[in-house]
Amino acid sequence: MPDTPTHDELALLDRHVVCLLGLPFDVLTLAGTVERLRTAAARRQPCWLSTPNLNFLIAAHQDPQFRRSVLQSELSVADGMPVIWLARLLGLPMPERVAGSDVFEALHHGSGTEPMKSYFFGGPDGAAEAACQRVNARGGAMRCVGWQSPGFGSMDSMSSDEVIGAINAAGPDFVVVSLGAKKGQTWIERNRPRLQAPLISHLGAVVNFEAGTVRRAPPAWRRFGLEWLWRIVQEPALWRRYANDAAALLPMLWRQVLPLVWARWRRSRTAQSLVAQVDSCEGGTRLLRLSGACTAGTLPPLRDACRQVLSVAGPIEIDLSAVPDIDAEGMGTLLMLQSVQVRRGLSCRVIKVSAVARRRLFQHGCSDLLEGSDQ
Repeated sequence: MPDTPTHDELALLDRHVVCLLGLPFDVLTLAGTVERLRTAAARRQPCWLSTPNLNFLIAAHQDPQFRRSVLQSELSVADGMPVIWLARLLGLPMPERVAGSDVFEALHHGSGTEPMKSYFFGGPDGAAEAACQRVNARGGAMRCVGWQSPGFGSMDSMSSDEVIGAINAAGPDFVVVSLGAKKGQTWIERNRPRLQAPLISHLGAVVNFEAGTVRRAPPAWRRFGLEWLWRIVQEPALWRRYANDAAALLPMLWRQVLPLVWARWRRSRTAQSLVAQVDSCEGGTRLLRLSGACTAGTLPPLRDACRQVLSVAGPIEIDLSAVPDIDAEGMGTLLMLQSVQVRRGLSCRVIKVSAVARRRLFQHGCSDLLEGSDQ
């Protein structure tokens, strides 16, 4: 018999997620994010936290596999003021920046009967060890139980039984990875099933901040969105990355963001409806046929339809030929449907699409769903 969806898979569809340039973002405050992480740790429930910033957005646009790694995370929050500025321009309900370093700091200064156990993996030579020592010296609600500095080793060497066994033997609740965004996400994706820690995240700057090798921007700089400038002063080599990201963003603004802003202004404020039909096809494929707008106003029936099509494991095909519009929240729900399929190793693709829906998928950065669709 075909597999039925797990509780964790269906829970993805309960997340309030918006799509921004191809990536999902949970509509959460810092406090809400910290609460989710503490709950997951207490229940020993796996939670991969991704913290996309502008560099993540650009990398996801250029590298489909990197984008899919973010889709597999249980939480994805906006780490970077440019992301928040883009969200505000689009009218998305993202309340505030949730920086990975702020999340770690809040967990460290939290309360609880037992301190959360962290483990540092990566960072410059000596940084992970120093970070571990300083975390323990500060006390509070966080205790570091181990560290490893794999340097510039290969993915195979960093994923050996000895490496993973040492992490598991330390018994951490939270594995903090610092290998560079792409390498870190790849490492987590590859090794997550073997790791026993419930929480894991690539927080590249946290190891340096905790080690004291790099000072974080003062609160006033962060409040006005100038942390990037402070980081350049601290680490001059970063200017090239920031410049490249800004240059890559410009055509995306013109071709994707501004058309979505215009679509939002033109979108009708009247009540919208959505009708969904799920059919079984040959080879175990499930067909999800949607008719009507996939927008914030139709999220409940859209989520119900996604749950229904996921009730039996198999390839999913989507018919959007009768869909006149898709906004960021509707696209966020479809991303969660794709996320479940990515986790299952199964395909999820749009086979029929209206002209407007095709444009929306491109503008939202989700054109990969169109592979093999009817022209």
